[in-house]
Formats: sequence, structure tokens, C-alpha cells
Amino acid sequence: MSFDVAAVRHDFPILQRQVHGKPLVYLDSAASAQKPRAVIEAMTRAMEHSYANVHRGLHTLANETTDAYEAARRKVAAFIGAEVGEVVFTKGGTEAINLVAAGLGATLQAGDEIVLSEMEHHANIVPWHFLRERQGVVLKWARVTDDGALDLEHFQSLLGPKTKVVALSHMSNVLGTINPAKALARMAHEAGALVLFDGCQAIVHQAVDVKDIDADFYVFSGHKLYGPTGIGILYGKADRLAALPPYQGGGEMIGQVTQDLITYADPPHRFEAGTPPILEVIGLSAAVDWLSGLDRIAIAEHEHRLYARVREGLSGANWLKVIGDADGKGAILSFTVEGAHAHDVAQILDRYGVAVRAGTHCAEPLMKRFGVTSSARASFALYNTEEEADFFVEALTKTQAFFA
Repeated sequence: MSFDVAAVRHDFPILQRQVHGKPLVYLDSAASAQKPRAVIEAMTRAMEHSYANVHRGLHTLANETTDAYEAARRKVAAFIGAEVGEVVFTKGGTEAINLVAAGLGATLQAGDEIVLSEMEHHANIVPWHFLRERQGVVLKWARVTDDGALDLEHFQSLLGPKTKVVALSHMSNVLGTINPAKALARMAHEAGALVLFDGCQAIVHQAVDVKDIDADFYVFSGHKLYGPTGIGILYGKADRLAALPPYQGGGEMIGQVTQDLITYADPPHRFEAGTPPILEVIGLSAAVDWLSGLDRIAIAEHEHRLYARVREGLSGANWLKVIGDADGKGAILSFTVEGAHAHDVAQILDRYGVAVRAGTHCAEPLMKRFGVTSSARASFALYNTEEEADFFVEALTKTQAFFA
């Protein structure tokens, strides 16, 4: 199966627009990807043709929408190599991590240890800090090397009898570093710890098999995976989910409710209180279908070529500092420009129609590790082209001239 970037671009209506009179060059997909027509149409069709609340309804629209909702669960499960009952719909990757942290927190005591890394997104830091603040849990931090790789030797040294949870990014949203998830899970399990992977970036750029990795929990968001916002996935091994208490209370997550007692539904519905993100689930289902019809290996090769092309185009730029250059990294370029604030760089690039992200990227510990207060980030996706890569190099070079 070949990969045709021109054909793929036709699936994204927004890529036809201009910004400040220039063709849009969208290099901010690590923050949120654009949506193919298949997703837009699936959500529109659901609203126009068969929308109703899911489960418990007996009329035709309720049954049709429920069928679509549960079919999406089956598609996601197949997409990541999970069992259907191991897939929980959440409102995002952030909520999925919070759900796990809150549930595991009920079993943790003061002095228990959670191992994180310096490259984590705040979504995989703050929920564990809650446990530190409220229960006296100890956070331990695996170091990142100068080239942006996880220091595996240091990580191993942090594991011990008090380690209860290991929570790590599968792929860094700043560095592009892809961590060896299977090896990390093995080390965590040998220490007797549970392991959670934040897969919000990795799931976009490579096939993920949660069983092969042997993750206890794996989370990702829909909006980076070419789906809508407001939908995330929590994968958990069946026995791990069964051991977690409910995260929220309300309809759907109950077995029985009386004035004197309450029983809870089995996973996954135990964790889906209230009316779920129905349309968003349907949109994510369409995104998974759409992406599954493409050659994932060819996409990864295409994205890597774009990244390598940009690096080559900027190879002589002594005013550029690149953050993260680990072997095998994904197509994310985080950088600083000498004498310029990242926000200013992003705003000037925008005048050329180039969209990049600027700031701390919700990774302040990592910014501190590399001695910067902010950086700009260009992230490449399957719909970007070589011409766009070249134009980004040209626009960034012109941007730097403002500060020379």
C-alpha cells in the first residue's frame, strides 16, 4: 500500500484556506491535528440522521446511536490490540490519567513511590502530584540525557520495593523521543509496579499493541489522532480495571441504587458516568477507520523524511538550538532562536501562514532540564509536504533576520 500525500490532503478541507494571504502550513499537529472529511461527515450524519442518547432507550434512534457507540469501542479495541471490555471512553487523555491516578490513589500510602520522567506532559505529572500533596506519596524522576533520550540506567536505579506505579510518556510531545515501552514495562513489572503509558503522541505516529507492550494502562486522546476533541481512551487490563473504584457517580455506571446501598456496573461502563461524548465517540470511530485505511509504516517514513529535510535545510543555522535529537525520534522539532522569544518567533511565522506552537508545551520540568523558559515547536503530520517543509525553513530563516 503506497502513501499519496496529495490525495490525503484532499481529505482535509481546512488545508485549502489561507492565513494572512499565504497558504496555510499547519505544523501544530502535536497540539491538535486537523480533521479529515470522513470525521466531519460522520459526526454531521449522526446529528442529522440518528442522534439520541445511548443505552437504555428502546426506540429506533436510541438503538442506532447505541450500536454506533459500541461499534466504536470494538474498533478502538482492535486498533490497539485490546479486548472490548478493556476500552473506556473518557473526555480526553488527561481525564484518563486522572481516572487511573484517583483509583490507584485509594490503595497508596505515605512513602509509596511513583516513578515519572523529566519529559512528561503536565497531564502525566499533576494527577500524581495530587497524591503527593494529599497522601504523602513520593515522586521520583527519571533523568533525560542531553540528546533527549530517557536515561534507562537511571530509570532502573529508581525502581525498588516502594515503587507502586510507573507513569511514562510513550513519545515526548516536546522532544519527539519514542521510549522503549515494552522494555520499560518489563522493568516496572519486575519491580512489582504497575505501569501507565501516556500514548497521546505515539498512537498517532506508530501502530500500538497494548498487549505486546504489556501496559497495565495506556491512554490517548482523539483530537491528536485526527478525531474530534472531547474524547479520549483509557485502556486497562481487565483485572486492573476491575480493581479500580468508580471515578465519577451518576447514571450508567451503577448496578443498583437504593436509599441504603449502591452497586456498580462492571468495567468499562463503571467509568462512564452520565451521558457520554456520543458524537465525539462516533467521530473517533471514523478517524480510526480512516487512518486504518492508510499504510502506517509509509506515513511514518514520510513524516521522518520531512523532519530530516528540515534539519538538513537548517544545518548551517548557528542561531538555532534544537531541543531533543534522540535516535529514532518522531517528527517533532522543538527549538529556540538566538535573541528571540519563542512567542515572537511563532507570531512572525504566522504572518507567513506557518502555524507552530510556542511556550512550555505543558512540560515545565523538561524546559528547566534544558535551561530554557520556552521554545517553539514544529510538528509534522501525514498531510504535510516537502514543499511545506522547505517553506518552513525559508520562513524561519526570514524570521530570524528580524532578531539578527
